[in-house]
Amino acid sequence: MNFTKAYVIAVDMGYGHQRAAYPLKDISTTPESWNIADPYIISANNYPGIPKKDVKMWNSGRGVYEWISRMREMPFIGERLFALMNYFQRIEHFYPKRDLSKSSSQLDYLYFLIKKRGLGKHLVHELNKNPLPMITTFFTPAFSAEVHGYKGEIYCLCTDTDISRAWVPQHPENSRIIYLAPSHRVQERLKAYGVSPEKIITTGFPLPKELVAPDTDKDTLLRSVVLRRIMRLDPTGTFREKFKDQIKASLGTEVYGSPDEPVSVAFAIGGAAAQYQIGLDVIKSLAPDIKNGKVKLNLIAGVSNKIYRIFEQALKKEGLDLFRGKGVDIIYHPQKMDYFKEFNHLLLDTDILWTKPSELSFYAGLGLPILIAPTLGSQEEYNEEWLHVVNAGIGQGNPVYTREWLFDWLESGILANHALNGFLNVSKRGAYHIESVVIKNKPEQMQDIHLV
Repeated sequence: MNFTKAYVIAVDMGYGHQRAAYPLKDISTTPESWNIADPYIISANNYPGIPKKDVKMWNSGRGVYEWISRMREMPFIGERLFALMNYFQRIEHFYPKRDLSKSSSQLDYLYFLIKKRGLGKHLVHELNKNPLPMITTFFTPAFSAEVHGYKGEIYCLCTDTDISRAWVPQHPENSRIIYLAPSHRVQERLKAYGVSPEKIITTGFPLPKELVAPDTDKDTLLRSVVLRRIMRLDPTGTFREKFKDQIKASLGTEVYGSPDEPVSVAFAIGGAAAQYQIGLDVIKSLAPDIKNGKVKLNLIAGVSNKIYRIFEQALKKEGLDLFRGKGVDIIYHPQKMDYFKEFNHLLLDTDILWTKPSELSFYAGLGLPILIAPTLGSQEEYNEEWLHVVNAGIGQGNPVYTREWLFDWLESGILANHALNGFLNVSKRGAYHIESVVIKNKPEQMQDIHLV
């Protein structure tokens, strides 16, 4: 069957799962009984009429995760608490290749909540009134849908470059969940966890449609953005001269001239609001360059008003409040979907994305070099490894001395190199592939990238 809409389901927990769902908003809808004029992406842990017992079960896990993530910076106690949590969420080493289908204690407990406590049953009942295809960017709603008898197709979109055993049901050989894999590594990992190959479609990660055209040949906006970006990332022309033939073959033209605009750096805070101290160090270090017009700094506070206020005070302390909107700014919006929209627009004028290696690692496909902040969790360690494999990211230097190493890297052309590698080596059309699979019932697999 062909459909025009689907239920796109995420969880309101950090940014990763909702950011992955955002590019699919064009095909998302909600049950008619909810009386929502402008249908939106469904949050499995926060939707109209959700039972209080479900909210309690969801919040218990989310609260612990975010608290421990923030506590990680505390010596001794915080480090050990995080290490313990990370152990239970760990991703096993990929090599040697072996059978990893045995269920985990974390997964067994989740199925206890679903089967015995009824987690997700109410949402499945609501959606079964008009069972459209379901796309979920988190595994729990997929498991709930299968256990509680959802009548439509169940698609589960994985949101990292590698995944833990928790993403796959207790008995994958009997499951009807169809997996949308963002990378070839995830495709192979799903097989190791026992998922049948015919239940896996490698689509790539869904990047924002406003930045990526549906057809490679028509992607003039992204190509023009990458061309201007490479000029700013290579002020001496070192990289452009050495790789001019590759640049022309990849982007359609060579890049001449000297940059007439400041290099633009975006520093993004994660959903748990950890690592903001890095941002404070960056503000202090780059303050002279912001004032003299060499650098433009955007601080991404996301939906956290607390982080917004912290950054605001830091800018005042460094005498940068007069440069707001010119050389420095803070991106904040209380609603996540509005924040994603503003963030995506900002990327058109961003040259370097500084972030921990979360789902934003896939944004290297936009020709954005990733400055990698310290990891938070096993999945981010694998994301960092993946960024190095595709040569699209580099670990941050000491934030206190940002203005020293950053300009050295610009002069060497290394960041321009990472920008072009990300554009070439990371799939960009995941959103369109997913829609083709789910809406048009055409199993369009990722064809543009074969490296990872």
